[in-house]
Amino acid sequence: MPSRKFKARAHDALDDASLRRSFRGAMDFLMSKRAAQFPDAAELEALRTLGEQVRQRCLSKLPTLLETLEAKLTANGVKVHWAETPEEANGIIQGLIAARGGTLAVKGKSMVSEETELNHHLEHHGIVAIESDMGEYIVQLAGEKPSHIVMPAIHKTKVQIARLFHERLPDTPYTEDVDQLIHIGRHAIRDLYVQADVGISGVNFAVAETGTLCLVENEGNGRMCTTVPDMHIAITGIEKVVEHFSDIPPLYSLLPRSATGQPVTTYFNMISSPRRPGEMDGPREVHLVLLDNGRSQAYADAQLRKTLQCIRCGACMNHCPVYARVGGHAYGTTYPGPIGSIISPHLLGLENTKDLPTASSLCGACGEVCPVKIPIPEMLMRLREEATRNPEQTVAHALRGQGAAHNATISLAWRMWRFVHAGALRYRAYSWLATRFRALAPKQQLGWTIHRIPLTPAKKSLHDLMRERAAGKH
Repeated sequence: MPSRKFKARAHDALDDASLRRSFRGAMDFLMSKRAAQFPDAAELEALRTLGEQVRQRCLSKLPTLLETLEAKLTANGVKVHWAETPEEANGIIQGLIAARGGTLAVKGKSMVSEETELNHHLEHHGIVAIESDMGEYIVQLAGEKPSHIVMPAIHKTKVQIARLFHERLPDTPYTEDVDQLIHIGRHAIRDLYVQADVGISGVNFAVAETGTLCLVENEGNGRMCTTVPDMHIAITGIEKVVEHFSDIPPLYSLLPRSATGQPVTTYFNMISSPRRPGEMDGPREVHLVLLDNGRSQAYADAQLRKTLQCIRCGACMNHCPVYARVGGHAYGTTYPGPIGSIISPHLLGLENTKDLPTASSLCGACGEVCPVKIPIPEMLMRLREEATRNPEQTVAHALRGQGAAHNATISLAWRMWRFVHAGALRYRAYSWLATRFRALAPKQQLGWTIHRIPLTPAKKSLHDLMRERAAGKH
């Protein structure tokens, strides 16, 4: 979904006091839980550095690792499919299900399937896809999109969920008891695993060395989706591949602690093949769909390639003062918050996402908490530059939609500013003129200055404090 109406959606979110309270409380809770998981600053920094090194090494070898992954998976009996666009990925999955005559799919959590809008595509072709992750199930039942990449229904209150279940699920009594609500949701989904023709999942890590697909989850629904139906289809972005199995422990140590403040998730699933002879369970067919969708565009640029280091923990969103106030839906994209602002331009083009890189205060919190040290503020500044760049300018790796926010008048004004400030004589002349004609300046300054909260007047002047310090009173 394009972000042309981002500003309007942001204003609507800011006017929703209930939404702001919900997000502020949730973000404060998640920040506290994460901080409790990393009490040793030195250990955290060492682990972040290791995570960064692992991701950068794997990305540096990405083309080779993808070929190795395909070869290993194929040898293991897993069929690998390549998709350049969301339409191709959806077509592949729909074709695989249709070939079996399937009409029902049960899905584990997958942000890439949200990215391709797979559910809508399957529904258009007569296939019902039901989300089994509780948060995803809630937003699907409500006809909404996820507002967070880890906790899709974080914008919902228990009252809203209670009303939703009561109205949408037959014979469901109204209750605001959280445990009861979870039980109701699980009961509604339980029989679908056996009835489904196919299970669909995402992938957290794909190991090239062994041809193994790894899924991180807490509810057990991911394990059910990938083992009970006769066919399992996994979909993931091409950047999720790692070189060795030994690369996973540091990333897995960072992921749950950064995402939800857990020392470890309840389940860590490893899938290397379909059901083998003599095994009692597991799918008889396993397919992997590898999606590009603009990722190679980011990969081609040495600076923007760092965007692909992301392990989808959502920590940047939890610590972002902008996201905490407007929520995920205001961004209008699959990936909201700071990570969405730097990855969505590659997926959707800058012409559709030009406002997102500016949806940041550049406070740096996102970069400070990123477990794999993505320099998100640096990426935001680069994308702002690309959005305002002259679209006719030739660059080494042009982004789709380059120059979408270009304004000739503003560009001229900045060129004049640079000309004046680049020379000492010109700057002195400008300063002399500005002081003589300051009466022509507006009486009231525009922008954020008119909304500032004045500081409380100091009881002592700075001069007095300095004198006291010099006299040894402090």
